[in-house]
Amino acid sequence: MAQLEELLNYTDRLLEINQFDDYCPNGLQVEGAPEVGVLISGVTASLALLEAAVAAGADAVLVHHGYFWKGEDPRVRGMKQRRLRLLLDNGVSLLAYHLPLDAHPVLGNNARLGKLLGFDMTGRLAQAGPVKIGMHGELNPPLTGEALAGRIEERLGRTPLHVGGRATQIRRIGWCTGAAQRYIDEATGLGLDAYISGEISEQTVHEARETGVHFYAAGHHATERYGIKALGEHLAERFDLAHQFIDIDNPV
Repeated sequence: MAQLEELLNYTDRLLEINQFDDYCPNGLQVEGAPEVGVLISGVTASLALLEAAVAAGADAVLVHHGYFWKGEDPRVRGMKQRRLRLLLDNGVSLLAYHLPLDAHPVLGNNARLGKLLGFDMTGRLAQAGPVKIGMHGELNPPLTGEALAGRIEERLGRTPLHVGGRATQIRRIGWCTGAAQRYIDEATGLGLDAYISGEISEQTVHEARETGVHFYAAGHHATERYGIKALGEHLAERFDLAHQFIDIDNPV
């Protein structure tokens, strides 16, 4: 068992949450029991994840996408009411880390995605406020655009949307998980051969075609499974907790 406050303070320091100007509060979002023995991690604090966590005996749920986003309706009703009631009725805490988890150099979404896809990280991109949350690096040996699409599909279990680029062999590549398609501008400025994100917008297709950068939309959920799982495993080992990562399928 760990004290919730001790677990929270450690994680806040580990992810350096005070460095980020984020769209939501990072850290403890809903306070439950003062002690944590069972930690459940998942990408998004959906009702399905919370129900699975309660069934698994969770004392705390750790997610990348939590609640209280800037601009959202502050009223506790409907979907929000059902989610919060489930947490509060069962004394389950909710810990959420958004941009700090994207950026962490070891446990972060981008660090883990790069490792999974076999990239050698050489620098950072995707400026989000005062920090950079994405990465760029190299493919050694280089791959064709089609071969890289095949690797992404094999390792993420999802077929990416690939907008073909100019390079016949991709060596220099950038990536930023989730809804980070707008950072294709930075990838272009750095002279990269390809850029990977989770999502794609209508204008991204034209920009990729006109700049010659290979663009891969590999799925918001699919690209962000790995950081939160790694963080949960790290905390479980550090505090001797029971931990389970629960993956709620999401095709986006």
